[in-house]
Formats: sequence, C-alpha cells, structure tokens
Amino acid sequence: MNFALRVHRLRKTFKDVVAVDCLDLEVRPGECFGLLGPNGAGKTTTIEICEGITSSDSGDVEVLGMRWSEHADLLRQRLGIQLQETQLAEKLTVYETVRLFRSFFRQGPETAEVIALVQLEEKEKSRVGNLSGGQKQRLALACALVGDPELLFLDEPTTGLDPQARRQLWELIDRFKLDGRTILLTTHYMDEAERLCERVAIMDHGKTIALGTPRELIKSIGVEHMLEFSGGGSARALDTSVLCRLEGVRDVQAENGSVRMQVTELHRAVPALLNELGRQGIPLTELRTRSATLEDVFVTLTGRHLRDE
Repeated sequence: MNFALRVHRLRKTFKDVVAVDCLDLEVRPGECFGLLGPNGAGKTTTIEICEGITSSDSGDVEVLGMRWSEHADLLRQRLGIQLQETQLAEKLTVYETVRLFRSFFRQGPETAEVIALVQLEEKEKSRVGNLSGGQKQRLALACALVGDPELLFLDEPTTGLDPQARRQLWELIDRFKLDGRTILLTTHYMDEAERLCERVAIMDHGKTIALGTPRELIKSIGVEHMLEFSGGGSARALDTSVLCRLEGVRDVQAENGSVRMQVTELHRAVPALLNELGRQGIPLTELRTRSATLEDVFVTLTGRHLRDE
C-alpha cells in the first residue's frame, strides 16, 4: 500500500531527553490522522521531522513517497505547514501576507481565493497585528494552503482559541477533508481528535501507546460510560472499595472529594451506586454521566489525565 507519510523507528534526543523513541507511523492518502498526547509527548518534534524542519538521530521518514535528503525542493512545493506558533510580520496586511507566501510556490490558487477560503475577506486590508487570535490562526492556515498542498501538517491549530474560533477552524478542516487532502493533525484536545480524525495515534514519552480509529480505541478499554459524582465533605469517608464490586462497575478512582467510575452497564451501576451511598450515609451533591472518550483511553493506558502534564 502507498502511504502519504511513513515513519519507521524514528528517534530524536535533546540533551538527556528522548523526545521521540523508535516511533512507527503510517498515514494513508486522503485521511485526517491525529497525533495525540500531552505536552512533552513528542508530537511537535515528530511533525517537525516529517516537515523537514528538524533532523532525526535515526530512523526513516518517507513523505509522499520521497525523502527530504533527496527531494527537499519538490517536497516543499507539495506540502502545507501550519506551525504550532506562526510568527507573521505584524505590519503587513492580510492580503500582503498571503500574497508573499503565495510567491514561494510555483502553482496554487489566487491570493483572494485563499483569503476567501479561510473567511478573512473583510480583514484583507487589516494589519496582522490588529487581528484576533482566531483570525491569526486562520491566516496561518491560509499561508499553509497557498501552494494547493497534497499533504497538510497542522500542529496544535486550535490551541488558545475561544470555543467559537475553534469551531470555525474545525469547519475549515472539514472542508479540506472533503477535497481529499491528507492531513496530519497534532493536538492535546481529545474531543478535537474524535471530531476530525479518521485514525489517531496516542503518544506518551515519545512512543505510540495506542493506534486506531477513535471508536476502536474507546471500545478497546471495555468501558462504554463514565460516571462521576461527589458527596461534599462526607465523600472523604466513603468506602470506595465497595463501589468496585457494584454491578456494572469496572474501575473506581477517588480524587479531591470526587469519584470517577468506569461503567460497562450504566442502567445497573447508577441504582446500585445510589443504594450504596444511602447505606453509607453519603449525601449526593453532584452526579454526571457521559460516554467514554479518547481521554478515558489515555487515562486507562497511562494512569493520569492530560492536564496532569
């Protein structure tokens, strides 16, 4: 099978830190592939090696069937890259910025077409320094699209954006997917990966610890629902060992007065929990249920939340 991106036993170290540790990845043509994990997992180092920005210590990288050592000029014409932090000249206007980046490529859409694609027509005469965070991210995306790329690298494209700006970026990425582009997306937002990606690889400490579709990974932990509750100050006296033996409950974790339960049968676990809280005399102050997510996969595999990083 031909792959848009193939990484084999990739390794990169910085001083005493192993950023990428014998990593293997294969991205299929036309898919949006998510590279997930906490800050420091090695996502950005991996994508920068694939982009030709950083060199590896060892391993092999094929991008669109080519290698940076042999086809650097050709690859630069066929890739679109949005860095984690794109620093653009703040005195230039939106139109001038996109026109400048368009001049680096032999082919691609017209400047005005790209600006319209990222919905910045009303801001094309505005200086970059006067744009909002979301508008700057869309401008960075426009700069990645000016060469009509076959493979698009998006490194943490929505970090720091408000919910509305984040949704706007998601809609733009959906549009690029419909055009048949291949996208490699790094993020530490698990809901973003579930929403956008056909397949994901979860990284931790430079290694892949899980790989598959979001649904496959969620199914792999054998849990359909998460149940979280708190009982105020009384929850500290709760005997959580009893909860582990309740029907439909797979795992229980208590932290800072709240309890998180992995549940296979919600309709059995909730009544059993309420009965047990009543028996122990613990007043229920808050109860939430939700479907399992990719973050639950990460917690199950590593024993910690992404925010712990």
